[in-house]
Amino acid sequence: MNARITIGLREKKRLLRTYSIIFAIVVVGFITRIYVLPELSLPFHLLMALASLLLVAVIWESFYGINKLLNRLLPYERSMSLRIVVQMLLGIAVALLVRYILKVFGEPYMPFRIEGFFRLSTYVLYIFAAVALNLGFIADYFIGRWKDSIRLAERLEREKTQVQFDNLKNQLNPHFLFNALSSLNSLIYEDQALASQFLQQLSKVYRYLLQHQASGQVSLATELDFIANYTNLLQTRFGEGLRFNFDIRKDDLERGVVPVSLQVLIENAIKHNVLNKANPLTITIETGAGYLCVCNNRHPKNIIDSSNRQGLQNLRSLYAYLSAEPMNVEETSTSFTVKLPLL
Repeated sequence: MNARITIGLREKKRLLRTYSIIFAIVVVGFITRIYVLPELSLPFHLLMALASLLLVAVIWESFYGINKLLNRLLPYERSMSLRIVVQMLLGIAVALLVRYILKVFGEPYMPFRIEGFFRLSTYVLYIFAAVALNLGFIADYFIGRWKDSIRLAERLEREKTQVQFDNLKNQLNPHFLFNALSSLNSLIYEDQALASQFLQQLSKVYRYLLQHQASGQVSLATELDFIANYTNLLQTRFGEGLRFNFDIRKDDLERGVVPVSLQVLIENAIKHNVLNKANPLTITIETGAGYLCVCNNRHPKNIIDSSNRQGLQNLRSLYAYLSAEPMNVEETSTSFTVKLPLL
């Protein structure tokens, strides 16, 4: 049903666009005839304008019908050269047929005779119009194919980026689970109440990951609820070596973000910096000017395992498809900031 409505609307737009152009051509021809042939009466000029309107409409719809028929019977994919030749020949044949019908049934009523070079030029004009209009249909096909190829390439690139980001999340989750279970094992012997609380937060984190694994985006409020549990787990693990500051505008809570974006950025900060009580890593998460900003102070590690910042690149590519605003990365000697556009 929706497909039929869409096709119907597209056809109405085509008719409106086509006949607006045809009407403009007829009006220009009407004005030109008045200036070139002032000796002819106004009723004759109006009659010629009406005849021109019908003539151009018939020729256009004939060519349009031929194009649609050939799309079914002889598509470009079967034989491109044959299709173009057949379409051109049929178009020229229709144009010459219309010109012959006008010669037989229209010229006897003309107030002047059409002969010699003038008659030949009318045939040439009809052939030229047939070739030009059919070239328009052929060009429209190739432009459509070109647009389709661009859309396909964009879709494939977007899917590739999503897969890469999903792979990144899948790599983070086992790594995080291993560290979380190690911390839980220590807590069980040291503080059973804290271990129980830790386990509850861990279950909430993984519930979120499972619920939103296939989601394209979630509200910032939902992401922050997840991050609250996630950061509690991290602070249980790192103690005073890790601090978080939040400054979120209320108006931004219903804006969207890619799920686990904050987890990726927090893990990135932890991976690249030293964390201890003497040099705590402070991560500030705030919003402003349409962006979600994650900033941390820098205490770079001397050796970082397998660091190519692919996670940031995947995140940048993913946001490029979801937002017109770019993801920005700002790095100084003392701080590292990532700004994600709110969706």
